[in-house]
Amino acid sequence: MLEAEQIAWNNGDIDAFMEGYWKSDSLQFMSPRGVNHGWQETLDAYRKGYPDIKAMGSLHYEIMKVTPLSGEHFLVMGKYKVTRNTDFLEGYFTLIFKEIDGKWVAIYDHTS
Repeated sequence: MLEAEQIAWNNGDIDAFMEGYWKSDSLQFMSPRGVNHGWQETLDAYRKGYPDIKAMGSLHYEIMKVTPLSGEHFLVMGKYKVTRNTDFLEGYFTLIFKEIDGKWVAIYDHTS
């Protein structure tokens, strides 16, 4: 799933990138810009922060640890780096995934 997100991001496709998130008002996303509640609010924040492929740059993930929490939940800790023409962004993330309707999706994201 994270590989598909990375590919979508690097193709400038935020809508496809968001397929890895739970399409629910209960999705929680926390970043230095604040807390977003719900899938649509998270998508809107991504579109505002990354309005075009130049702003999006190239995303790379490094998975540090995967921890099962239950039979249907697991936690992923990792690093990300977004490389753009003039600068880069990097930090850490914690994702909680849940299997919903046979698909693993992020239900919680804390990115710093």
